Amino acid sequence: MTVATAVATQPLLDAVDITAGYGGVDILRGVSIRVQPGEMVAIIGPNGAGKSTLMKALFGLLPVRTGRVLLAGEEITHESPDRLVRRGMCYVPQTDNVFPSLTIRENLEIGGFARDGGRGERMEQVFSLFPVLAERPNERAGRLSGGQRQLLAIARALMLDPQLLLLDEPSASLSPKMVDMVFEKVVEINATGTAILMVEQNARQALSLSHRGYVLAGGENRLEGDARQLLESDEVRRLYLGE
Repeated sequence: MTVATAVATQPLLDAVDITAGYGGVDILRGVSIRVQPGEMVAIIGPNGAGKSTLMKALFGLLPVRTGRVLLAGEEITHESPDRLVRRGMCYVPQTDNVFPSLTIRENLEIGGFARDGGRGERMEQVFSLFPVLAERPNERAGRLSGGQRQLLAIARALMLDPQLLLLDEPSASLSPKMVDMVFEKVVEINATGTAILMVEQNARQALSLSHRGYVLAGGENRLEGDARQLLESDEVRRLYLGE
């Protein structure tokens, strides 16, 4: 698998000095992150580093206490998730990311709720990217394997043809075979021009597929840079890759 070539321009996503948390506790303390159009960016770090908290703050599921979030140069710091999807940002959480009682087709239909038209055409495009789902569109999501549910969750987000896709631990709890399949699809999606910001426990594989990476630790930026350089960094390999 190879990654697409990102082009430097105005950031699609630019989060600056983000502070956010739960109750009276700040989990994120001054985190900054950016994603260029068409880029794939990985966020890695130890458990409790604030990776998933950052995703929720970016997508409006958690209030940003201080700092700014810009999407294509426009302020979205306090926008609600439903407004963000209409702006072209979609988020796939780690768990509870499909409707188990609904069929694959019904899940995709719900995913395209904000489209003004062309849902049928877009569904066919999504099915062409996920043939394993296209083979049984009337199967209830609750009967799918964990990996298939993850693919459905990503497919549902793609129904809105987003500019930016946020993925929170897409390979969590999956078999090695399904991990490979999920990452293959992530690379295919990025190759179509969709930018991807991905939190991932499989740090080595995430960095190997990404253009750039960020390392969070203790709710703060620890390292950032070209993904290949981070893979070769002695500090990253020792602290985060188990070498």
